[in-house]
Amino acid sequence: MANLSGFDANTIEPASFDVLPNGSYEAVISNSEMKSTSTGGEMLVLTLQILNGEYQNRKIWDRLNLKNQNATAVQIAKGTLSSICRAVNVMTPKDSSELHNKPMLIKVGIQPAKGEYAESNVIKAYKPRANGTVRQTQAQPEQVKEAVDGSKPPW
Repeated sequence: MANLSGFDANTIEPASFDVLPNGSYEAVISNSEMKSTSTGGEMLVLTLQILNGEYQNRKIWDRLNLKNQNATAVQIAKGTLSSICRAVNVMTPKDSSELHNKPMLIKVGIQPAKGEYAESNVIKAYKPRANGTVRQTQAQPEQVKEAVDGSKPPW
């Protein structure tokens, strides 16, 4: 058991796990991890965090099959990784952590429910931000600014 004295759910908005609406969002990669697949391959699992707007701080994930028996899956993953590198202007990363905390635009879509799986978000594209600046939100403008200049992660 854990002591929860001092916690008041009346003062905190509940977490939402609903899918994000289709659209473009400013985001950063906040975490990355290489994981084994069930077929003996490896995939790079990326955690992205929305920087501003109504969905600020929400997370979305992408999985890149960089080592896989299916050559098409590897080709798609490498193309996606290239798009990410171009979006954050890190063309020859030695480690996935070099891609962290660099703002970019992501285009988010919704994958319909299928079988036992509920509908989920899918990242359709990674692009550089047009003007190199992040729109500041009224709620936490310093948090977003700090995410851009690298002085502090956005979370």
